Amino acid sequence: MTITVSEPLLEDAQFRSKGKGDERTPNELVLDGGFDAPDSNAFGHAFRDYEKESERQASVEEFYRTQHINQTYDFVLRKREEYGKLDRAVMSIWECCELLNEFVDESDPDLDEPQIEHLLQTAEAIRRDYPNEDWLHLTGLIHDLGKVLLHPSFGAEPQWAVVGDTYPLGCAFDKSIVHYEHFKSNPDYYNPDYNTKYGVYSENCGLENVIISWGHDEYMHMVAKMNNTTLPPAALFIIRFHSFYALHRAGAYKHLMKDEDYEMLEWLKTFNKYDLYSKSKVRVDVEAVKPYYQSLIDKYFPTKLRW
Repeated sequence: MTITVSEPLLEDAQFRSKGKGDERTPNELVLDGGFDAPDSNAFGHAFRDYEKESERQASVEEFYRTQHINQTYDFVLRKREEYGKLDRAVMSIWECCELLNEFVDESDPDLDEPQIEHLLQTAEAIRRDYPNEDWLHLTGLIHDLGKVLLHPSFGAEPQWAVVGDTYPLGCAFDKSIVHYEHFKSNPDYYNPDYNTKYGVYSENCGLENVIISWGHDEYMHMVAKMNNTTLPPAALFIIRFHSFYALHRAGAYKHLMKDEDYEMLEWLKTFNKYDLYSKSKVRVDVEAVKPYYQSLIDKYFPTKLRW
């Protein structure tokens, strides 16, 4: 059943307009941004520490055990077909942001705050270092909106089918993937069609042709493309692959990349610093920054989107 929610706060007057300060293309930007990645944060521990003993860490490992068993090539194909219809809801980007206030990501050992806090922390950190690159600010805000799959109105998918690190299906699982050991209970692990280096793919086939484990990254990428966003290709690459840590952290699966993917990968590595290291207990004044981000939504997206 399609769910239609309330009208957005601002009209679509700036949709697809070109604002001042965005004369440069993404390829012309300096990619360091002056952002220093810390060793730890206000939580008092290293980021993405999956080994430290704690109740939180135990639940994270159990999450990945379930995910690694159930994410198969055939499962992802079914989910892509199911959600590719975009018939779950009709609503604006900001309305989706507000829905995420109800959820905490069980796969994240660093974050136990509502999702909108993380989205705004990421976006505001990028905005500070790249004040003129509004497309990147908006990418920070929306990159996790696919987690709306957890919401009851979208089918209440289990967390293992929505969050967590992503990785290719249809070829061998790389040992750099967090909690790799649990893949031994996945039927694809023993399937000769899927358990070789290339599997169903060919060398340098391009990441756009690779089936990635199903979750919020895939879903939001699908939503953005099928609703005709005018965000640049780098933004769409970031949205789809920001949880693909085996690629952008460990350097795995590069044999599947084509030349254009390498350029996009540099943007993803830059974005990841903000996605990972901007997490803190410092709250963002949502009402104060909302008008700015609404203006970006109006610029790059239609007023209402199909989800």
